[in-house]
Amino acid sequence: MSLATPALDALRDTLAEEFKDTRLNLASVLAGENLAPEKAFGVALSAARFVRAEKLAAALEADIRAGLGDAAAAVISDAIAAAGVMAMNTVYYRFRHMLAKESYEARPPRLRMSRMAQPATDKQTFELMSLACAALAGCELCIRNHEAHLIDAAASEDACHDAVRIAAAINAAAVALA
Repeated sequence: MSLATPALDALRDTLAEEFKDTRLNLASVLAGENLAPEKAFGVALSAARFVRAEKLAAALEADIRAGLGDAAAAVISDAIAAAGVMAMNTVYYRFRHMLAKESYEARPPRLRMSRMAQPATDKQTFELMSLACAALAGCELCIRNHEAHLIDAAASEDACHDAVRIAAAINAAAVALA
């Protein structure tokens, strides 16, 4: 099952010819190769929020609301929450990972992130959203952590791969729309 994307299609149609690949990629990565629509579009929305692509996020939200019915509110809520939590975590954990000093590793983060344990959708969907944001931030520690949690939660490597492909296409669209 795929989701109709009239708002996203209208936005894609505004992209200059130089972004033809971006237009095509944006459509193809959301076609549902290995992810159900609520997962694929949740990942896309969290990525758009993470890279602060307001027009793109608004189009995705409109299509999610129109196409996911009762699941829409939970998907949108988790996408927003994942983008926010990962905006914090990717900075903090990348800092710790890059320094690789035991003195920092011993310090507790003391940063709230309870939404990760209690998502509105399900843990796998929230983890896919988080993985996408981690990839956008280039946080190796976060990428490894979220991919491992997804594999432990019975997600396939194909699903993880698709989440990152979606994030990459969203990032390209954000550049195209800037």
